[in-house]
Amino acid sequence: MTHRQVIQSLTGLLMGMFVSILAGTVVSTSLPVILSDLHGDQTAYTWVVTATLLATTISTPIWGKLADLSNRKMLLQLSLLIFVAASAIAGFSQDTSMLITMRVFQGLGAGGLTALSQIVMADIISPRERGKYMGLFGAVMALGTVGGPLIGGFITDAINWRWNFFVALPFAAVAIFLIQKTLHLPEQAKRKVSIDYAGIILLSAGVSLLLVWVSLAGNQFEWASTTTALMVAGAAAALLAFIIVELKASEPIIPLTMFRNRTFTLSVIASISVGVSMFGTSVFLAQYMQLARGANATQSGLMTIPMMAGLLIVSTIAGALISKHGKWKMIMVTGSLLQLVGLYLLGTIHYDTDFVLVSVYMFLLGAGLGMVMQNLVLIVQNAVTPAEIGVASSGIAFFRSLGGTIGVSVLGALMASKVVDLLGGKAAELQGAIVALGAQGREVAAALAAGSIPAVHSLPDPVRTIIESSYGDSVAFVFMVAAPLSILTILTVMFLPNLELSTQTRDQREKSDAAATGLLDLERAEQELAGISEALVAVAPGLETGRQSVVRG
Repeated sequence: MTHRQVIQSLTGLLMGMFVSILAGTVVSTSLPVILSDLHGDQTAYTWVVTATLLATTISTPIWGKLADLSNRKMLLQLSLLIFVAASAIAGFSQDTSMLITMRVFQGLGAGGLTALSQIVMADIISPRERGKYMGLFGAVMALGTVGGPLIGGFITDAINWRWNFFVALPFAAVAIFLIQKTLHLPEQAKRKVSIDYAGIILLSAGVSLLLVWVSLAGNQFEWASTTTALMVAGAAAALLAFIIVELKASEPIIPLTMFRNRTFTLSVIASISVGVSMFGTSVFLAQYMQLARGANATQSGLMTIPMMAGLLIVSTIAGALISKHGKWKMIMVTGSLLQLVGLYLLGTIHYDTDFVLVSVYMFLLGAGLGMVMQNLVLIVQNAVTPAEIGVASSGIAFFRSLGGTIGVSVLGALMASKVVDLLGGKAAELQGAIVALGAQGREVAAALAAGSIPAVHSLPDPVRTIIESSYGDSVAFVFMVAAPLSILTILTVMFLPNLELSTQTRDQREKSDAAATGLLDLERAEQELAGISEALVAVAPGLETGRQSVVRG
């Protein structure tokens, strides 16, 4: 394909990916308004977020396996249609149950878009050339992550929160049209397909229980409780059964034999660490901006632009360098080091740290993630067989989401505990500041006693400083705890086999592998024929002697 044809095909893919990211971020600033309008409680608030995350994480490897078994273009359009229909219905929600159900279907569609966009890239672009296009995915990710909350806040204030679910529909419709018109994938050979239904059910059950546990523990029930024991035991049993089923299945959802591939195994470990850094920083930086620096939701989105800028700019440059020189190892090692440095430096911030410094720290972390995150998928696709590209690509995305979800929940629990400790140490100071406010102080005290923090920027200065310093130090503590995980990323990337990037697309690799197999079979046949010829030559004198004896007789 020419560069123009590739760009045309990628336009639909990128627009589809933008739609899936927008779905997760556009409602973040409007959720309080949505839940208030639908008369939802804190549990409903949690499930509106968790439902999409669960469905996306669980469905990603399933979409990836289906991509290896059937028409990838049709699957891509199907995932978009599921997403479009769910978004449209969600916009008409009359209660929280309807909204949560549609958010599940949104997650299913988003899981397909997440997995299939990377898989289809392998069909049309070789690993060597793919690097320079990875920057486009980084740009879309940054645009969706930063732009989503800003668009959501504007729509909620200017029109109505329901339009947050309708805003993605035109993009999705255009994406479906472009994919149909411009994306031309090689035809797959027809073969009998066996769907691993037992594996799908067990994987969904095990991962769901695990994610629900880490999402609700510490809020809905205690970490050390009977509920925790039951959920963890249930998740462990389901995942153990899943492993047993996968070992026997003819077409497993996640072929366990892939873990024999050193590149895949090390990349899975690295992707878990990257997931914690990517998802964790986006969550806790937003809290830092709002609770430690007094920004509102829209401002906090703008204030995290340095991190997304780092991810966008550096991933584009790194991808271009990989495509030009074919060398990826040093770039990824450098990126993992920047990830460690960025997290460590963010672990030193306070509520009053110069924002220029905070921006530099965020940029460094974004640059590190930009050098590592997309390229993990690239080198795995390069290392596995063409038949495994789909399940390998979705496997990396699956473990990245899983690591991010579990990491955010655990780090969030640590942060909540740290906030309580810090505010407890400043109880006398806080009480004195509240008493000094008189009647206004009673309102602030009532809000704090209820466990909710009012808009920090609206608090009186003495109280505001105490709250901001406590939350600022708590967020820094979380980053400092997460930093050692980056050492794991460094080690795994260093030990990745430094394989040369292929210059062939998936289809070309399949054909060359088939040709190589045919040549090998031909060589074996020639060797067998040569052996038969040598044997005939060896027995020929004996046969001639025997013939003469017969004639004389």
